[in-house]
This record gives sequence, C-alpha cells and structure tokens, in this order.
Amino acid sequence: MISQDVAQTSGIPSAPALTTADWAAFSLAVMGGLNWALIGAFSFDPIAVLLGDHSMSARIAYLIFGLASLYALYTATKLVQPL
Repeated sequence: MISQDVAQTSGIPSAPALTTADWAAFSLAVMGGLNWALIGAFSFDPIAVLLGDHSMSARIAYLIFGLASLYALYTATKLVQPL
C-alpha cells in the first residue's frame, strides 16, 4: 500500500478518505448483494427467514439495503479521479 507522502511526491493523487458512513453503506450494499445472490442461486432469502416473509421489518431491511446501495454509488463517484 502506498503511503500518502509517497503518493503525493510521485504525482499520484490521493483518494479522499472514506467516512464511517461510507464504510457502513458499502458493507450494507455487499450484504444486500449477497442476499440477492442467495435468492438467485438457491431460492433462499435470509432476510425473510430472520424477519418474516413480507413483514414490515423485512421491508425496512430491504429499504435500508437499497438506500445504502444508492449512497455507495454516490460515494463511488466521489472516489473517481478526473483524467
């Protein structure tokens, strides 16, 4: 891993630091993706098993995963360095 000092002296621009909210959003997006992978591959929905099929708590969990994915997309656009 390149330290910031080395990156700055070599002309490589450093990426902005990720906040706790950024890491939480990426983690939730990955968990949501794994949930969909299990649904697609094995017809197994861990959220429905843990929170109940079509329950309000399951709907809230899916909403949180979706919002986290949107926030992760927004954060990813901040990380892209212009050419």
